[in-house]
Amino acid sequence: MEPLYTAEALATGAGRNGHTRTPDGKVDFDLSIPTSMGGDGVGTNPEQLFAAGYAACFHSALQGVARKAKVDLGDSTVGARVSIGRNDDGEGFGLAVELEVTIPDLPHEQAQELADAAHRVCPYSNATRGNIPVTVTVSDD
Repeated sequence: MEPLYTAEALATGAGRNGHTRTPDGKVDFDLSIPTSMGGDGVGTNPEQLFAAGYAACFHSALQGVARKAKVDLGDSTVGARVSIGRNDDGEGFGLAVELEVTIPDLPHEQAQELADAAHRVCPYSNATRGNIPVTVTVSDD
């Protein structure tokens, strides 16, 4: 792969209870463990960052496949839920992702075809495929 863009970030401090920033300063904030995992939940966490990135990337892929198919997505949205939990073997942690695609005024079947096509081309989907469970659901709302 020839890179078109490379993002860079640095985490400092105590990992999930530390700080992260990018060299350009566009990302610059404290991290904290979620309260459900025993932390104070004051800052953001890696799962929130992953959810935001995956939702944006998938929405861009969806727009690209829709443009190619000459379909207007209108006020489409993509929501992402990233869950973290202990692996089945109790050694370490794993992730799971749920993506929810909403394309108002488009028949469900057509919206599902576009979502499936986006899942085939989205870089985040390609990176996670076969590594973590990713569910793509098309909402009729």
